[in-house]
Amino acid sequence: MGCGVRQLFSPPSLTRRRIVAGYAVAVAADALQLLLGPLGWAFIDEGIDLVAMVLLTLTLGFHPLLLPTFIVEFIPVVDMLPTWTGCVAMVLAFRRRTPSSPLPTPPDSPPSGPVIDV
Repeated sequence: MGCGVRQLFSPPSLTRRRIVAGYAVAVAADALQLLLGPLGWAFIDEGIDLVAMVLLTLTLGFHPLLLPTFIVEFIPVVDMLPTWTGCVAMVLAFRRRTPSSPLPTPPDSPPSGPVIDV
């Protein structure tokens, strides 16, 4: 059962299927909001944003860029921009640029590899 903190916050590996699914969710959310118009319908825009945020987190893993995108989507007229698609593109660019490294080890833990002391 042990779902540790490291496992919970480590991003999943980027497979072609996850990337396509992430873009599909983002494009669908942006397209639906564009079709609803600049003012949207009561709470439907927010529901779309909530579903998009959850699905993108499950698909691509949590990334801090998802939070400002979620908040910006509450501003009328701004939600007409393809913010979810742009966010997914940025998250994928950051994930590809930086290799998924494990969380730093606490200072009191012994080193995991050979240590050369000079």
